[in-house]
Amino acid sequence: MPESHQFETIFEYANEAILITDKRGFIRRANPAARTLFGYELHELNGQRIETLVPSRYRKDHSEHVSHYHQHQKPRSMGAGIDLFATRKDGTEFPVEVSLSPCYFEDENMVVAFVIDISERKKNEEQAKNYQLLLEKEVEDRTLILKEAISNLEETKKKLDQSLKKERELNQLKSRFISTASHEFRTPLATVLSSLSLVEKYTSIGKPEKVNRHIDRIKKSVRNLTEILDDLLSVNKIEEGKVILAPHDFELITYLKDMVAEVNIISKKGQSIKLETPDFDKLMIYQDPKLLRHIVLNLLSNAIKFSNEGTQIELKASEEENTLFIEIQDRGIGIPEENMENLFTRFFRADNAGQIQGTGLGLSIVKQYSELLGGDVTCQSIINQGTKFVVSIPKNLTNEKNTINRG
Repeated sequence: MPESHQFETIFEYANEAILITDKRGFIRRANPAARTLFGYELHELNGQRIETLVPSRYRKDHSEHVSHYHQHQKPRSMGAGIDLFATRKDGTEFPVEVSLSPCYFEDENMVVAFVIDISERKKNEEQAKNYQLLLEKEVEDRTLILKEAISNLEETKKKLDQSLKKERELNQLKSRFISTASHEFRTPLATVLSSLSLVEKYTSIGKPEKVNRHIDRIKKSVRNLTEILDDLLSVNKIEEGKVILAPHDFELITYLKDMVAEVNIISKKGQSIKLETPDFDKLMIYQDPKLLRHIVLNLLSNAIKFSNEGTQIELKASEEENTLFIEIQDRGIGIPEENMENLFTRFFRADNAGQIQGTGLGLSIVKQYSELLGGDVTCQSIINQGTKFVVSIPKNLTNEKNTINRG
C-alpha cells in the first residue's frame, strides 16, 4: 500500500477503526477512529501488541489465529460465524466485526485490520430476538388457550350429543313401553274378562269344575300381568338410577328352595325343578335377596316358559372362593346362535320365541341386576336341546353391611 496523499486522507478520516500490524502482531499504526474506539492516545497504541485490544480470555486463541493468517494471507472477515469482542483501555468489552487484508507498508508485508463497533447492532438484534421470543410465547399461549377452548367445545358437544342420544333413547323407551304394555296387557286382560263371564255363567248353572278351571286361567293371567308390570317398573328404576341395594346375611339353600316352591305353581304339566347343591347343605351369603330373587325367578320362569311339558329344569348352586355360581339349565327350544349377541338387549326376543308371551325385558334386567350385585350372567344354548344361564356374584357384596344406593 503506497504512502500517498490519498491513502493518508482515507486513513485519517475513515469512520472505521484501522489498525496496521506487522507479522509479529505489533501495531505499527492506528488511525484517529481506532484511538477513539479503544480510548488510547496515538503514542499508546503504536508499538503495542494487537492482543492488548483483545479480552484476556481470548488472547491465546487470537495469537494462534494471527500466526495462521500470516501464513495464508488473503482478504477475509475474521471469526466468521462466531462472536468477536474487543477491549478498551478502561477494560470495558464490546462486540466487534473485523475484516483483514494483507498490505505492503514501510517495505514490509503487514496486515491491515478494519474494526467496527457493532454494539448497537447487537443491541438491536437482542431486542429483536427478545421481541420474537415474546411473540412466539404470545402465539404459544394463544394457541394453548385456543386448543383448550376447542377441547372444551368438543367436550361440550360430546356431552350435548350424549344428552341428545340419551333423550332419544328415553323417548324410544317410552314408546316401546307404551307399545309393549298395550300389546302384552291386551291378551291376559281379555282372558280375565272372558273367564269372569264364564265363571258367572257356570256358577249359575252349577258346574264347579269348569268354574275352577277358569279361575285358574284368571290367576295365570293376573300373574302374567304382574310379571309385565314388575319388568316395566324395574327398567324404569334402572333408567332413573333409583335401584337401591339392601344387602344382608341370609341362608342361600333355604332361599332357593322357597323359590322353587313358588315357581312350581306356574310350571307346565309334568315339568319338575331339581335343586342341586353338591358342595354344601347350608351357605350363608351377604347379598341383596330382593334383586337376587328377581334374577333367579326370571330365569326359572323363562326355563318353564320355553320348555315343553314333562321336562326337567335344573337349578344348581356352587361356590369358588368368594364367588357364588347359580346355574339354571333347561331342556327347551334353545336360542339361535345368531341371536346370542343381542340376548341381553332391551326388548330383544329370539327369532324362535314365536307366540310365547314376553316383553323382551327380562334378560336385560337380569344382566343389569347381576352387574349391580357385583357380578355377571352368561348363557350357553343349543337349538332344540336347551339353554344354560350362569349367574356369578360375590358371596359378600361389600365389606360394610350398609344399604347401598347405586343410583
